[in-house]
Amino acid sequence: MYQFSRGIYRELATDVDTSRCPNAHLLVLRACEQSIERLVNDRHYFARPARTLFNDIRLYFPMGAQARVWAIVQKYVAATEQWLDQLPQNGVDVNGQPLQCRATTRRGTPCQRMPLPHNGYCPSHQHLAETEELEAPAIAA
Repeated sequence: MYQFSRGIYRELATDVDTSRCPNAHLLVLRACEQSIERLVNDRHYFARPARTLFNDIRLYFPMGAQARVWAIVQKYVAATEQWLDQLPQNGVDVNGQPLQCRATTRRGTPCQRMPLPHNGYCPSHQHLAETEELEAPAIAA
């Protein structure tokens, strides 16, 4: 997963403006790594990863480079999402941890069952995925 965050940083490093912040390079690299790591680990709850990363790093670039920064961030986040879609669903996540359902039990503990690959919920909690689909258009409106 670090190949994506480092790729973003390598392409953007020449445009970083260090006149206002001397450690801007380090801050841009950390923001890239944190965003990609969150995208990999918490994908269902990270609605707009490209926009979030761009908003985190755009203040370290001059105004003339903003369009280029946005295009690079979009390209690499899309590549990361495509890579994640192609991973085999063998019961473990990218870090080797067993997959768990996104829901919680009545007691408030995380559900321990294996989720289905298309939405992250186990068969017992599929009704939660259906309510998410109904809420998304209502929130957008």
